[in-house]
Amino acid sequence: MLFRMIGYFFGFGALVAILIVGGIFLYITDLSKGLPDYEVLNAYEPPVTTRIYASDGSLMAEYAKERRLFLPIQAIPDVIKNAFISAEDKNFYNHIGVDPKALGRAVLGNIQNFGTGRRSKGASTITQQVAKNFLLTNERSYERKIKEAILALHIEQAYSKDRILELYLNEIFMGLGAYGIAGASLTYFDKSVHQIELHEAAYMAALPKAPNNYHPFRKTANAVIRRNWVLGRMEANGYATAEEVEKAKAMPLSVNPRRRSSYLLSGEYFSEEVRREIADRYGDDALYEGGLSIRTTLDPKLQKMARKSLQDGLVKFDIARGFRGVIKNVELGEDWGVSFGKIKNLADVPEWKLAVVLSIDDNVVNLGIHPDTLASGKLSDKRETGTIARDDMKWAFTIRDGVKKSHKVKLVSDVLIAGDVVFVEPLNDSEKKGSYKLQQLPEVSGAIIVMDPHTGRVLAMAGGYSFAASQFNRATQANRQPGSSFKPFVYAAALDNGYTPSSVVLDAPIKVEQGGKLGVWSPKNYGGKFAGPSTLRLGIEKSRNLMTVRLAKDMGMPLVAEYAKRFGIYDHLQPVLSMSLGAGETTVIRMVAGYSVLANGGKKITPSMIDRIQDRYGKTIFTHEERICDDCNATSWEGQEEPELSDSREQVLDPMTAYQITSMMEGVVKRGTAPVVRKVKVPIAGKTGTTNDEKDAWFVGYSTDLAVGVYVGYDTPRPMGRGSTGGQLAAPIFTDFMIKAFENKKPVEFRVPTGVKLLPINRKTGLLADAGSEGVIMEAFKPGTSPPDVFSVIGFADDMIRGQIAITPDANRALKDGTGGLY
Repeated sequence: MLFRMIGYFFGFGALVAILIVGGIFLYITDLSKGLPDYEVLNAYEPPVTTRIYASDGSLMAEYAKERRLFLPIQAIPDVIKNAFISAEDKNFYNHIGVDPKALGRAVLGNIQNFGTGRRSKGASTITQQVAKNFLLTNERSYERKIKEAILALHIEQAYSKDRILELYLNEIFMGLGAYGIAGASLTYFDKSVHQIELHEAAYMAALPKAPNNYHPFRKTANAVIRRNWVLGRMEANGYATAEEVEKAKAMPLSVNPRRRSSYLLSGEYFSEEVRREIADRYGDDALYEGGLSIRTTLDPKLQKMARKSLQDGLVKFDIARGFRGVIKNVELGEDWGVSFGKIKNLADVPEWKLAVVLSIDDNVVNLGIHPDTLASGKLSDKRETGTIARDDMKWAFTIRDGVKKSHKVKLVSDVLIAGDVVFVEPLNDSEKKGSYKLQQLPEVSGAIIVMDPHTGRVLAMAGGYSFAASQFNRATQANRQPGSSFKPFVYAAALDNGYTPSSVVLDAPIKVEQGGKLGVWSPKNYGGKFAGPSTLRLGIEKSRNLMTVRLAKDMGMPLVAEYAKRFGIYDHLQPVLSMSLGAGETTVIRMVAGYSVLANGGKKITPSMIDRIQDRYGKTIFTHEERICDDCNATSWEGQEEPELSDSREQVLDPMTAYQITSMMEGVVKRGTAPVVRKVKVPIAGKTGTTNDEKDAWFVGYSTDLAVGVYVGYDTPRPMGRGSTGGQLAAPIFTDFMIKAFENKKPVEFRVPTGVKLLPINRKTGLLADAGSEGVIMEAFKPGTSPPDVFSVIGFADDMIRGQIAITPDANRALKDGTGGLY
């Protein structure tokens, strides 16, 4: 009877066990049917950071939704792999995807903690975490855990341990916006994974469990405890010696976060322009997730020079007009550092500091300097003070009350009071440490572009005084009237169509009937004077408006519009005479590209800020270089001819014409409206530009190897004041840059094309003269052309017959004597 009962219970138990096992099997089978396809891991392409580099390889900027850089397992140092294995899954290389021992400990611990409110333990292996991170959600449930385990078993069968670890180390979220160990290494320590030390690797391995709980600044104590625990596990697992661990535990966290998305100071406008181009070309997903590697054309040395020259020029103009007022006035309180600590400094102008006025004694301003911001984001407790002497803020004694009004003051206390927040700049004098001069953010703005005229590569660009203050790029986004800086293209059209530099055009008042409601247009030269009959050379050297209008009228504006399109200045220039004086709006980069055509002998170029783009695998998907070299891939040299690059650039201007206009614009520097540029000790051709009421000031010029354009003006156009011309504002900025760019470099003359004849002419009459005589210059003539034998004036007799010109007594005298010219 007893044996029968035992058999009965045994059979019943076996049946229940079979039913339970069967139920579990059916449940797991049912769950397996809806599992994601783990084979998608073969095509793993995580969002990766796009990086922008300067031409010398310097990192300029990074763009990402998830800051991640993918690293193959072979490139990951052992210290990092060992740290993560110790922290997350010490049996990683031995289990089958699920660790039975760890699972058993977790189940026992969860039973013991049942009802206590403590968080349940998961015991997930690295393989299970890969399954969760790639294929499942973060839902906390037993069903998800079972799916995770099933997928882990499949993944272990399909992939090697190294591949699984590679997926894990590149995918995990590490806090502070970083994903993967390469991104975390840069984000937390500002170094590559190959520079990571033991204590840093241990801290990184502590983060995946709960990044916020081990925040380096908000939860420093917890972070150190967790890091030291990881170090202990590494010692226990044989990955580090006791001595190494002891030394590592004594180290601080040493977290030094990267604070900026742009790493090349002064290149922010350039980086942003490249960012917009990539987004337009490939879309936001490719930009922020594609892991593109972009090599730009930017030359860091030239960039710093160009930015400094522009900034100095804008500040000089702005302070000459007086002080506009303080940034803000704050209550000093017990701690003046806290009082204005929330006001942000200009991150891209490190030369300047924010300061608060503490007091004023005997015409000396006592300052409190803005405290540094620590890596944690908090203000430093250190307080630094300084002073401004009266002589170092004299310019501020003119107070601007508006656009045109200002008044003078005599006392420092009339300018500043306690609590005023201002910009200051340290004095360079080593004996005056702690002494500053007052500064203010310029209200006027501007731009500078530096380009290789032979390739169109943009070597430097600044679109304003400070990117932190305004991200609007005046070099590429601001459409402004170029004024007289457009005239070289009018003259180039003339020289390309039968005129010569010695052709004479009447410089005298003219009235143009525009028709309809527009009525009669009466252009004037700057200053109101006119010089009578003058050569084309004099017309461009002295920037004569009346001559340019007559010349354009004689040629016909449709021809001028066609040439403007050829040079890329305008897409569709309205063919009206006012456009010959630069009344149509364009950008600095277009103007510099147009001048580059004159500099390179008439070849059309396309401005480019990108040399090469590579995808995440290193494959080149774009290159600016379009020239073809069929013989450049030879495996060895066997006495063959040197390979030649085919030049596919479109010839949009006769090379001889390009030289003629270059020679004429050299005269702008030597004898014309830009004498300040003579300080540059290399041959320079260029042209000033000033629009009505001095609203815009330009200078665009070039040497044999650099084309540079400078623009100065207010964002909302308004007069800058009498005398604010291209020669007075833009040309000095150009000059300052070119002097620095060509320091210690030998001058190179502009090349004279084959066939051009250089003949001596009288620069005023255009007639052939004796070389060496006063007022005689060597002028360039094309084959078949020469100086005229008879003095004739374009725009005089024909216009009189048509009644297009009103001849005044002054104009009549100008035909004989002139009025002294225009400068």
